[in-house]
Amino acid sequence: MAVCSSFSSMVKAPSRICCPMRSRPSSPTAITVLNLLPQKSNLKFSTSISNPSTRSLFFTRTPKSLPQTRFPSSTIRSLFTGIVEEMGQVKHLGNTADGGFDLKIRASTVLEGVHLGDSIAVNDTCLTVTEFTDEDFTVGLSPETLRKTSLIELEAGSAVNLERAVQPTSRMGGHFVQGHVDGTGEIVGKDPEGDSLWVKVKVDRGLLKYVVPKGFIAVDGTSLTVVDVFDEESCFNFMLVAYTQQKVVIPFKNVGQKVNLEVDILGKYVERLLSSGFVESIKPAA
Repeated sequence: MAVCSSFSSMVKAPSRICCPMRSRPSSPTAITVLNLLPQKSNLKFSTSISNPSTRSLFFTRTPKSLPQTRFPSSTIRSLFTGIVEEMGQVKHLGNTADGGFDLKIRASTVLEGVHLGDSIAVNDTCLTVTEFTDEDFTVGLSPETLRKTSLIELEAGSAVNLERAVQPTSRMGGHFVQGHVDGTGEIVGKDPEGDSLWVKVKVDRGLLKYVVPKGFIAVDGTSLTVVDVFDEESCFNFMLVAYTQQKVVIPFKNVGQKVNLEVDILGKYVERLLSSGFVESIKPAA
């Protein structure tokens, strides 16, 4: 709604409220106004003013003359749910002419509405789109990403789990997944039971401490529920139902291959609070 007061024109206007959403002015420069003053006031607002003077107080719905508020960005730039949208296929993985390392993936669903700079999780690794066409997209891989994840094992033709970053209107079907891989695990067992599949993964003990029975874990970007933890073997297992087996890459991997792991962020926050002495600091005095 626009509000305008001109001190050079003292034309008495009827006391009413005009809604610009329902009645648009006939002239492009005409402005519908709201008389906010009591009728006894000597200062009146005109209902149609063209080319207001520089002495006028003028507010538009989106004032261009006023600075726009910018909120500081969060350290978590993207968030995922662990619900894989589609399986893509690696078209190319290797060095670039400028010394970088690129990964090109054939896809369809995650390309809908994609823009340069968007985040897409590839096997749970949050990566930035640097190029895209109607049938594929390219992301760059840093040396740290290659060291920390299992992406270095990919080759042309490999299947990968893909998920776009969530939007405010997205359903949280899995759990909070940042796309920050904590480490890798090795598949040590695959055992069918009916139409479901048991998968057992061996992991470093430093990461296993964050894995709890019936807790969340992201395996190659898939939000899964841990069934059991085997501390003596430094392993945990989970089960894939028939539907999930058709939608993610884990069943296609062999025993001995690596998977990307991201543990539930809540466990790491709790550990940090306990180790920092925060709990002791809020205890009531004896």
